[in-house]
Amino acid sequence: MLAVDAGDAAGPLLSHIPFLLAGDGGVVHAHLVLSNPIARCLAKGERPAVLAASGPDGYVSPDWYEAGNDLVPTWNYVAVHLRGRLRLRPEETLRPHLDALAAQFEHRLLPKPPWRTSKVPDRQLQAMMRAILPIELVVESVDGTWKLNQNRADEARLNAARHLETGGIGVETARLAGMMRKPPEPA
Repeated sequence: MLAVDAGDAAGPLLSHIPFLLAGDGGVVHAHLVLSNPIARCLAKGERPAVLAASGPDGYVSPDWYEAGNDLVPTWNYVAVHLRGRLRLRPEETLRPHLDALAAQFEHRLLPKPPWRTSKVPDRQLQAMMRAILPIELVVESVDGTWKLNQNRADEARLNAARHLETGGIGVETARLAGMMRKPPEPA
């Protein structure tokens, strides 16, 4: 999710967008439809912004710890926040961006033959591209956060991971369970 300070009483603007990390991760490439309020805001110049990327997450029932009745439910998650300056990119960067974005996601669908922008008639593709703007976030700081029951005893955390993997509620619960088995060391 992209959040931009609009600089007015309306408060921050939010948009859920697909994106690509460029090069060393210091720049994020994305695009917005012209009618998006963030796109209109960028017409006035670059803005401070935050891109929140969510990883696996899921509900953890206190019963899953198998460690007594004095516990409460929780939500485990992994997230990264990229902060920086959001700005428009040159129009000629849009087609290569769309090709790279499609390639990133189509690769995950293999062995399905990949979809490519070249499959769209040129006139239709040009009309679509006139309705969107390429943007970039120049990353100034990165904040990662996670809650993986690292505050629980190993046995309780591993029990919860086992239950989450076999019947959890959330996104990528098997991956989350794997991360719970070996949470990162605090920095």
